[in-house]
Parts: sequence; structure tokens; C-alpha cells
Amino acid sequence: MSLSIDSKCLHIEDESAPAGGINVEHCNHYGSISFPIYQTATYAHPAVGQSTGFDYSRLQNPTREHLEKVVAQLEGGIDAFALSSGMAAISLLMELFSPGDHIIADSDLYGGSIRLFDNVSSKNGIQFTRENISALSESDLEKLITPKTRAIYIETPTNPMMNVTDIEATSKTAKKHNLLLIVDNTFMSPYFQNPLLLGADIVVHSGTKYLAGHNDTLAGFIVTNRPDIVEKLRFLIKTTGAGLSPFDSWLTLRGIKTLAIRMEKAQENAKKIVGWLLNQKEVTKVIYPGLSDHPGYEVQKKQARGFGAMITFNVTGEEKAKSILNRVRLVQFAESLGGTETLITYPVTQTHADVPEEIRLKNGITKSTLRLSVGIENADDLIGDLSRALGAGV
Repeated sequence: MSLSIDSKCLHIEDESAPAGGINVEHCNHYGSISFPIYQTATYAHPAVGQSTGFDYSRLQNPTREHLEKVVAQLEGGIDAFALSSGMAAISLLMELFSPGDHIIADSDLYGGSIRLFDNVSSKNGIQFTRENISALSESDLEKLITPKTRAIYIETPTNPMMNVTDIEATSKTAKKHNLLLIVDNTFMSPYFQNPLLLGADIVVHSGTKYLAGHNDTLAGFIVTNRPDIVEKLRFLIKTTGAGLSPFDSWLTLRGIKTLAIRMEKAQENAKKIVGWLLNQKEVTKVIYPGLSDHPGYEVQKKQARGFGAMITFNVTGEEKAKSILNRVRLVQFAESLGGTETLITYPVTQTHADVPEEIRLKNGITKSTLRLSVGIENADDLIGDLSRALGAGV
């Protein structure tokens, strides 16, 4: 017997439990239910050659370690690494590669990832080929592989165009050619999708989003099920020094406790809003993987336990898009996602502002494209606010 995903958001399962039983690790700190914040930079040694298990918080901290155990358990990994932001996590991940290495990356990625790859990773000698991996056959994907290819990097669903890639099928191709498969699982969270269990080697998260979940802290995660990668990343995280602070680790732990109920409520709201958007004459396109006519619908059903709470939609033009952004009140015009509050984002000036226009347009991101991160408010209130914003002005 094993804990459900809901319970794993609150408890770490003790692997020493006898067959058929469940033991959980409890905090052995005066009976504290909430794991303590170890707000310390360094640790005293009992004697020469002896250690409490912790030396310096850049290397590891008890609060961060506990958070990493929780996230590793949720993703089905053997270890996780908590970093100061999602971009810090991806930056650390790029240190696994050397000048001359080649990575096949999805063409539709979060703009910050594209900015990092174009301006930092490329400068460091890493080469990238970008394609819409969700639309490639196995043979087409194999044609992109060169002797220097080391990894395939995907988001699924992608940000913001919601393309869905078959993780298991992509993993088979990666393993056939001895490549790493890296999956950004931010949009789904480990509550809805577990790429490692589908054959991925590494999962990354912007923990700022659904994991922390309250728009109040930054965090990033790398999770893996490969001991060789764990060893490399442990060396890199202590060397580069971007580990998550104790207080931010605690905030993220607190957020994860409600991950299950937040994801369910946000998804319920998103489905209602999608149904409403489909009937609005000013809305020209609605992109949501839970729609049966979405190209990735069947794959999403196969590899995930839900469709999430991210919606991308197009309206009749740039002026209409800007009018909506100016008129929303309950829905907030802000650049982020995955929190308790519903946020609307304008990709061309926010998340993807640094992406060259030709790439944005090729991916389908236009000046009439809006991205909605649905929160946990009352769905009817959200629809009422969107209705007023959509119906007013131009």
C-alpha cells in the first residue's frame, strides 16, 4: 500500500514501512507539525571529523532538504534540487553540458528559457535546434539528431500555445540514441503529470507557480531518477550557489500542502471558462488541452491525470486584447501563473517579449493572443469580470 498523490503533498512516505503498511516521516522537532525554518548560514561541528550532517547552507539546509524530499516523492524521482527560481534551475541544468554539445529544444517554450538558451547557453558553446516536437514523427525527430546531440528539451503542454508532446514516445527515441529527455512540467505540476514515470530523465519546474502556489515566493526545481545526474547536480548546486533559501523553502512547503485541492479547483474553473469563451463572438480561438478537438487531447488523456488550468485564446485584434487587459478587475493583468489568483498575461509584451517576432509568429503568438492562468476564485465571478472586459470598448 502506498500513499495517494494527495497525501504525498503533506507527508513523506517512509520507505522502511513493512509490506502492506504505511509509515510517514514525522518532524522530530518538539512535535512540530510545520517543518521548522532553519534560518542559519552555518553549523557548528561537535568535534574534528564529526558533523551534524550539515556544514553550510549553500551546500544544504534542513528546511530545503525536507522540501526536496517532498518534491522528489511527488515526481517519482530519487532526488530533487530546490533553487532560487525556475530560471536558476534551468541555468544549473545547462551546466551538465559542454561547449559543442547539441540540444533539440521545442520551438514553443517559456520566453525566459528561450532568452537563456539564445544569450547565455549559446555563448557558452551549446548549440540548439528548435522544432515543434509535438508535431514530429519518430523518424522526423531522429533526423534532427547529430553525433553531438546530448538531450531533448520539451515543455508539455507548451507555454503559451499548449502543444502536447507524447513523453513516452519521445523518451523511447531519446533512449535509443542515448540522449537525456528533459521535461518542463510547470504547467501540469506533479499532481497532474509525472514525466519521470513516463521515461523522462530530468524534470524541471518553476516552483514559483503551482508548487508554491500563492504568488508570494520564487523557487525552481530539478528532479531526476538517475544517480549519475544526482551526483553531478549536487556538486554543481554547491559550487554555483543558487540553492533556495530556508524561508522560501518553508513557503513552498506550505504551498505544496494545498497543491491537490488548488489544482482541482483551478481546473474546474478553467473548464467552465473555456466553455464560456467558446461562445464569445470576440474570441476567435481557444486553446486548451481538455478540448476534444485539441491535437494533443488523446495524448494528454493518456499521460496525465488532468488538463490543468492554463488557457490561451485569441481575440479579434490587438486593440481588443489591450482593451481586455485594461478593463479586467477581479482577473489581474500580471506576469505569472499557477497561483491562487487568476492572472491574465499578454505574451508579446511580457513572457515572450524577448523572443524574436518571427519566432513568436511562427509559434502562433500574435498581438491578439492572451494567456489566462485560472485561479481558485468563484468561476461565475471570473466569467462576469471577463464578460465585462470583453464586451466593453472596441
